[in-house]
This record gives sequence, structure tokens and C-alpha cells, in this order.
Amino acid sequence: MSAPTSPAVAPDATVPARAVRLARNGVALTFTLNGLAVGSWFSRVPAVREALDLSAGRLGLLLLALSVGALLAMPTSGLLAQRLGSARTVTLATVLVAIGLIVAGLGATVAGSAVVVALGMVAFGYGSGACDVAMNVEGAAVERRLGRTVMPRFHAAWSLGSVAGAGFGAGAARLDVPVGAHVAVIAVVVLVGTAFASRAFLPQPVVDATDTSTDTSPAGRRRAQLAAWREPRTLLIGLFVLVAAFTEGSANDWLAVAFVDGLDLSEAAGAAVFGVFVVGMTLGRTAGTVALDRWGRVPVLCGTVLLAAAGAALAVLAGSGPVAIVGVALWGIGASLGFPVGMSAAADEEAHAAVRVSVVAVIGYTAFLGGPPLLGLLGDHVGILRALLVVPLLLLPTLALVPTLRPPVAARDMSKEAAAGQTSATPPN
Repeated sequence: MSAPTSPAVAPDATVPARAVRLARNGVALTFTLNGLAVGSWFSRVPAVREALDLSAGRLGLLLLALSVGALLAMPTSGLLAQRLGSARTVTLATVLVAIGLIVAGLGATVAGSAVVVALGMVAFGYGSGACDVAMNVEGAAVERRLGRTVMPRFHAAWSLGSVAGAGFGAGAARLDVPVGAHVAVIAVVVLVGTAFASRAFLPQPVVDATDTSTDTSPAGRRRAQLAAWREPRTLLIGLFVLVAAFTEGSANDWLAVAFVDGLDLSEAAGAAVFGVFVVGMTLGRTAGTVALDRWGRVPVLCGTVLLAAAGAALAVLAGSGPVAIVGVALWGIGASLGFPVGMSAAADEEAHAAVRVSVVAVIGYTAFLGGPPLLGLLGDHVGILRALLVVPLLLLPTLALVPTLRPPVAARDMSKEAAAGQTSATPPN
């Protein structure tokens, strides 16, 4: 078992404590608003399907446009964040999110065109993907300067934002508010709120001026991006995040349907089961930061991976509703930390954080793109509930990847030095 390892703090430990706290709040609000946008859109998908009279297959293809846009953004968003800084990247990306939402909403309710909706979804996905990379880079920078783990709580804020978006969407649907009008209001709120929140971000990623090995020219940044794709640690972290994303995404996409079909529950009960999973995720991301700071990444992630595997297996094999729901809760808690901690690990060394996070994001997000149809095809043969056994079967070998998320030795050394410097430079508040 490894010794506890706190987040690596950047060489610049002179950032005032108040500025770091403001940046933390700004990042949390950015995550929340991004989740609000995504949750709002998905809550109105049934209305979009009805407006366009789409079959399940055509609706699936339409929703794929969002993932395609996100995957197109991620290979270059690290370079963009490195060049412009996280604050400007997040703001520009959210402009695309807002435009995409408005175009998609009008495409459904005014133009009545699936093509227009798809174009809006590509823009929405591209903006959301770029924002995802930049806000994770900024979150990791804040985490380093705080000297304690907070990234899972940022992702918990995203979950809460998506739940709020779903709630507003349900209310708008009940009041017969048109999709176009609803998502346009959300787009304006998200854009204005994100522009305000990003003003509190840390000025720029810190680069050691004495490090002549760091080439900050455009050509140098492109070479760094390509080099990140050849780094074994970065690729292994990406593989870990891929499985973590699949573990989370498979529950998001199929859990309610699996319990309705496999255990003969009502649709309302199936939705409640999914709610149990979301609550488990949120609790795990909120409380897990304490465990990570006390015991370190490796032992905590080993425990949560095993917990998610056991919970998923119990949910599928229990045969009893109450016992299976306990399994769902354990699955949610166990799945809560993999994705955010993987992003923190990719950003351990700040000079390379943006490009490495974009590489890990590209690898990880392929699970959201390929996971749903693969499980659907398997479910056609064995049933969706049984198909979810793929989750524990993938999680157990992933234990071998957990040690790669341990912070590099150099980053741990800088953490001790910078934490000591900040303690002496900034009075407690």
C-alpha cells in the first residue's frame, strides 16, 4: 500500500489564498452550469423525438451527433487551453454550447428538421468537449494550490447541475414550454454564468521560465500534443479513465431499462433505481476527497474499483429488487472517483497538463460513444440486465492500472516545497 500523496502543487506558491478560493468557486460554478446545459437538453429529448417523429434508431443517430462533436473537440482543446488559458477557452467553448442549444431547439420546434438539430448538437458537443478539458485543467491547477483533493467535488457539482437541468426540463415539459424557448433561456443563463465564473480563474498555467526544455511556440505545442500520445503513463491513465467512463456511462444509459426489463419494475421504479445510482455517485464524489487526502490515490481507487465491481455484480445477479438496489448504491459509490481522479492524475505536471488531459479525455470519452450501442447489441442476445455483467468483468483487470495514477516523484517533491512556501507566504483565513 502506498503512502498518502496529496495533489502536486505548482512551483508558483505565491498565489494569494483568497484568489485560490475564488478560483475554486469559479470552477465549481462552471462545472455546475455545464451539467445544467447537458441535463436540460437530455430532459427534453422526448419532446424533440415527438416533434420530429423519430424512430428509436434515428433518435439514437441524432444523439450520436453530440458525442461526435465532443470527440472532434478534445484532440485540439488541450492546445487551445494552453494557448489562450483556461478562462478564455471555457468562455469561448460555452459560446458554442449556447449556440448549439439554441440551434438545436429551434431546429426541433421551428424548422422541424433533424439535420438542423444534428448541426446544433455537433456545435453543442464540440463546445462541451472543449469546455470539459479546460475546466478539468483549471480544476487540477486549483487542486494543486489548495494542496488537497477537490476534483471529485467539481464533478459532483456537474452531477448536481445535470440533476437540476433535468428538474427544470421536467417542469418545462409539464407546463408545455416549447423546447426552443426552454433551451434558449438555459443557453443564456449558462453563457452569462460561465463568463462570470471564469473571471475568477487563476491567471494562466504556471510554466517554469528557467526550464528551457519547454517550447511554448505553436509548433512546440503541437509537438507536445503528439508526444503526449506516446507517453506510457498518459495512455495507461487514459485506459483507466476509459473503463471508469464505461462503468459510469453504462449505468446512465441502461440501468433504468435493465431493471424495468429484467426485474419487471415499473418505469417510475426504474427511474428511481437510476436515482439511487446518481445519489451514490454524488455522495462518493463529495466524501471521497477526504479518503483520498488521508490514504492516497492508489489504495482508495483499488477499494472503489472493487466496490463498483461487487455492486454491479450484485445488482445484476441478486434477483431480488431490494438487494439489487443495494448493489446499485454500491456501484454508484464505487464508480464515483475513477473519472475525476484520472483527470487529476493526467494534470499532475502543470506544464503538460492541458495536452495530457486532452489525450486522456479523448480515450475516456470513446466509452460514452461506443459503450451504449455495444451493450445494446449484447442485450439483444442475453438481455440488458445480464449484459451489464460486462462492467465487473472490465473493472477487475483495471486494478492493474491503478498504480499508474500515483503522482510522479518530482510532482510530490514540488508539493511539499510549494505547500511549505504558501503556508509561510499567506496568512490563514
